[in-house]
Amino acid sequence: MSAIAINPIYRAVRFYEAPIGKKVVMAVTGVMLVGYVIGHLLGNLQIYSANPEQINRYAAFLHNPASAIPLWAIRGVLLLAVVLHVTASVQLWLQNRAARPIGYVKKDDVPASYAARTMLWSGPIVGAFIVFHVLHLTVGAVLPLEDINGNPNTPNVYENVILGFQNPWVSGFYILAMILLCMHLYHGMWSMFQSVGISHPRYTPKLKTGAAILAILIAIGNCSIPIAVMTGLLHL
Repeated sequence: MSAIAINPIYRAVRFYEAPIGKKVVMAVTGVMLVGYVIGHLLGNLQIYSANPEQINRYAAFLHNPASAIPLWAIRGVLLLAVVLHVTASVQLWLQNRAARPIGYVKKDDVPASYAARTMLWSGPIVGAFIVFHVLHLTVGAVLPLEDINGNPNTPNVYENVILGFQNPWVSGFYILAMILLCMHLYHGMWSMFQSVGISHPRYTPKLKTGAAILAILIAIGNCSIPIAVMTGLLHL
């Protein structure tokens, strides 16, 4: 047996070149990104706390210099996951398109097919929103951000979120992005099981239902914040 055949790097490259390899990469990175989305939502929902300072204390913890190294390590892993996820999805789409240039006429599952067809363009839109969201509420490039006592390590997240979402265009873009994210997560979460060969007539419908419920809850939780600001439920 040649050294090339047993070289783990060579085997990994060959595995990735096959469609199943790209699907596995998308599945693993997808799980990581869904976990981040859920964690991010739980952190954001602290804005509904009876004490408005709760979310500011949470933000101060994240901005604490002691948290910088693990926080940036997590960000680096997430960025790598995003790059791998997008790269694998585009390469898989191109590979499938080359193998079957004419799509199927019949669509057995209209909702699933619609979600699948939106994956390619909903992903970039959500990605563009993430960049805007970071510039808006993290960097302060869209609107000036307020700090507590002028300390950048203690941002006034409560005030910044409310001032930001008082702009109907910003809130509208946020809500649109969350709806697209919901569709993206719905299709991605249940189809990832099929991608790695886990498919059964008894379990697949349950996976679809579970993915739909989770995606809708995430969208509702995220959309509720700009809606609460625009309706005056959350205010300064």
